[in-house]
Amino acid sequence: MIYLELFYTFFIIGLFGFGGDNSMLSLIQTETVQNHHWLSSADFTNIVAVSQMTPAPVGISSATYCGYTAVHNAGMNGMMAVLGSVTATIAIILPSFIIMLLICRMFFKYMNTSITQSIIAGLRPVVVGLLAAATLLLCNVDNFSQPSINPWQFFISLFIFLATFIGTMWMKINPIRMILYAAFAGLILLY
Repeated sequence: MIYLELFYTFFIIGLFGFGGDNSMLSLIQTETVQNHHWLSSADFTNIVAVSQMTPAPVGISSATYCGYTAVHNAGMNGMMAVLGSVTATIAIILPSFIIMLLICRMFFKYMNTSITQSIIAGLRPVVVGLLAAATLLLCNVDNFSQPSINPWQFFISLFIFLATFIGTMWMKINPIRMILYAAFAGLILLY
């Protein structure tokens, strides 16, 4: 049954998705697109784009949309697809909720010890690696085309990517503004 698979998959993603929502994207893509074939790469790219624009955390929004799309792509519509989104959302949130309930008191008691500080310092490179993997997974043909197939789309996509990166990193433009600017540029230049 797809609901049990969704719950198990997103529970595992929630359990091992260290570093927040953006670092979960590579895990979500691997499971939903490559391992289970619930979504196409283009579907996942669209889900990430919509998740970036919604007011909820990206990983949770992505799980919600992936759950809905997976059930919908399996041939079920309406409330069955909504149940898929609820299942994936609860499953991705549940590990963090359980873990926080279990360790909250211990963390406050031991947070200034050297062992705790060493564990946190060891997790920082993992978070950077997961974020880099999520970025690299989105740099694919669905997002950038190929210069030999569609040079206009490739170079415009590359330009929008670099402009957004420079705008947020060095010019310190608000990320929400950059999303709107990139969406407008894509609409004008790629439509």
